[in-house]
Amino acid sequence: MLEGIPAVLIGVGVLLGLMATGLPVFAAFLFIDLIAIFVIMGPVGFGLFVNSIYETTTSQSLVTIPLFILMGEILFRSNSVDVLFRSIDTLVGRVKGRQYVLSIVLATVFSTLSGAAMGVAAMLGRSLLPGMIARGYDPRLSAGTILAGASLAPLIPPSVLVIIIGTLAGVSIAGLLIAGILPGLMFAALFLIYCFVRIWLNPELAPGDDDDAPTYTKRDQVLAIIRVVPFSIIILMVMGLILMGVATPTEAGAMGVIGSLFTAAVYRNLSLRMIAQALAASAKISAMILFIMASSKLFSQLLAFTGGASAMTEWVVALDLSRWGMLLVLMVLPFILCMFIDQIALMLIVIPIYLPIVDSLQFDPIWFWLLFLVNITIGGMTPPFGYTLFALKSAWTEAKLSTVFSAAWPFVGLYVLGMVILALFPGLTTVLPSLL
Repeated sequence: MLEGIPAVLIGVGVLLGLMATGLPVFAAFLFIDLIAIFVIMGPVGFGLFVNSIYETTTSQSLVTIPLFILMGEILFRSNSVDVLFRSIDTLVGRVKGRQYVLSIVLATVFSTLSGAAMGVAAMLGRSLLPGMIARGYDPRLSAGTILAGASLAPLIPPSVLVIIIGTLAGVSIAGLLIAGILPGLMFAALFLIYCFVRIWLNPELAPGDDDDAPTYTKRDQVLAIIRVVPFSIIILMVMGLILMGVATPTEAGAMGVIGSLFTAAVYRNLSLRMIAQALAASAKISAMILFIMASSKLFSQLLAFTGGASAMTEWVVALDLSRWGMLLVLMVLPFILCMFIDQIALMLIVIPIYLPIVDSLQFDPIWFWLLFLVNITIGGMTPPFGYTLFALKSAWTEAKLSTVFSAAWPFVGLYVLGMVILALFPGLTTVLPSLL
């Protein structure tokens, strides 16, 4: 039973070692794949390598990735988000701690439109955070709200990570996309509650709100609502069409791109130069993801060929833990590894190993893989190497890295609390996918 486990440990160990040297993720996978093929199968095995690359690069489900990325690129490069920024600022109105509220709401909405946690964190770190600190808001709590809100990007559709997980795990991508809506809103509510409790315990965390908050008329608020209508149409195109069963994720992504072009035109920011820049950036990011996935596909096949994946499954099942104990074990590992490893790289390593284990435990696939998604999302804002932390630090240049780290930990705890809630109440995850 344990014969295949050394193959898994050696393969994963060498892979992590290569990544630690700074080698690109796809190059590390390619290196370990080619060496393993030659050692296990000899030159005849390189045919498997070619077939694996072809199978991945021609997968229809991956077409959604460049569409979602292009939609976000168009919205951000056309400066349409500036309109959204001002409109949400108007609608938030006068409330104690309004800047914290504004930070969380903006980050949540921008995450819905872009799906890029690093981009949202860097943007709000440049535009919103300096003003919050200048008004006397607590720097750590201010930075924490931005980190937490930006980290919702992989969870709330459109999400590139959802497509990768759905493709690797063989789970309905549409179901997994829709499953993130309610949990994403729940996390945003947890962040708001936490901020209000902190302000209630220490009002000095939000000084001068009543004096500094602008006063908006009903007309201003109505105009703000009108200005956000195009963005609402985009959200309806992406999530609404999937939920109603009218469109597949790929078709919804295409409609989202059309909606983003329409929005840029409405705000008079549409130009051929902007479209060309968005296409170039999207192609670069999509190609990188596709290279990584193509080079990792064979890694999972080699795990199965050597018997390593099945051996790990038998070993984990033989631990004879309860279902909750098994769930805890399966969640703790990626939580720790994501502190040191890129999210996509971790998914490509762990999912092929987890897949037979999850099947043997008969966990609901939508529920489990969404918990897994939340788990690796936390890794993006967890010290010492969470990439969202460094994205915010690059925008907040005057802060020490230790300050950014300390700002993240309370919200990491809130994410863990939210995971516990999702684990105890799976209906929050499965109710919307059940409507498809």
